[in-house]
Amino acid sequence: MGVRVMSQLRPKSIAVVYGTRPEIIKLAPLVDLLGPAVRLIHTGQHFDAELSESIAADLGLPAADHRVEIGGKSRASQIGSALIGIERHLADASAVVVQGDTNSSLAGAIAANSLEIPLFHVEAGLRSFDRRMPEEHNRVLIDHLADVCWAPTQGNVKNLLNEGLDPKRIEQTGNTIVEALTRILPGREEREAIHARYGLGERGFVLATIHRPENVDSAEMLREVLEALSAISLPVLLPLHPRTVARVSSYGLESSMDGIRTVPSLGYRDFLGLLAGCALAVSDSGGIQEEVSVLKIPLIVVRRSTERPEVVGTFATLLSDPGQIPMEAKKIIDSREQLMTRLQHLSSPFGDGHASERMQLSLRRFLDSSSTS
Repeated sequence: MGVRVMSQLRPKSIAVVYGTRPEIIKLAPLVDLLGPAVRLIHTGQHFDAELSESIAADLGLPAADHRVEIGGKSRASQIGSALIGIERHLADASAVVVQGDTNSSLAGAIAANSLEIPLFHVEAGLRSFDRRMPEEHNRVLIDHLADVCWAPTQGNVKNLLNEGLDPKRIEQTGNTIVEALTRILPGREEREAIHARYGLGERGFVLATIHRPENVDSAEMLREVLEALSAISLPVLLPLHPRTVARVSSYGLESSMDGIRTVPSLGYRDFLGLLAGCALAVSDSGGIQEEVSVLKIPLIVVRRSTERPEVVGTFATLLSDPGQIPMEAKKIIDSREQLMTRLQHLSSPFGDGHASERMQLSLRRFLDSSSTS
């Protein structure tokens, strides 16, 4: 799919707002295509260097033009502080791009709306229909503020239409995770070296990530999740998110991790190398639900609900009860050869790896039509 050049975008005219690991990963392909037109605004929502700078470096993302430090604050404080800080850096911007459902994205969307700057939402239309999730409120608000909603799948398009959005504001693009992952995934030799570094054999371990409030902000729930991971028959590697580290310490749950191999949070390249080689992933992450569909890896999603139903029943199993994890893991591990073979023949529901090209053309068309109207 070729990228057709339309109007010449002014340097630093497209403000791209981000602040977390998933945003960095999924915005990188579009930022690369837009080149000098981009003005990067980093909110610092993920203030751990491993979750921010190292991942940006892995993906070749330039240093941010502006930083707004909101890490470690409450949700309301993050959104308010980010809104004030972002608005300060939007002078002369022709457009604002945000991704997903974070507090940073919502603040960027409100700032764009308040200044009457066209807003473009990457990964629009995702819905869990679970109002207990703060992210659900964020993504709905952003979609309804956006001038253009870039929806990954037909299901996401349907969600937006059901909410009464004008079809002219919706474009199905696919998800940029497909191209971001393909670009950075280590080759076989490098993956083997990564496995060896952690003393793990290919398909001989489980990779887990746990960080969402529903799992870590309750001592009882976090204990159940950690004990369930410890009961899995294969070795479990758990890269620790800063939020999880803090909760384990405050709840005194260190002993619940005795049966788990824990490591500090990982760079994206190393993480993908491990994910591509595991027998099974167990996670509450949204992004991993997409990544396993590209890598053809089975996943247990430890959550009440998911905004990515496209992978449930194929690549993923949704479990709200942590007590069911060991039994479900055993079923997957015992049948992993047949399961891996079946998954290899399934296409990812998140597109063909050209999402960022569609977004770039969409943005240019919008700005061209605005300048001539």
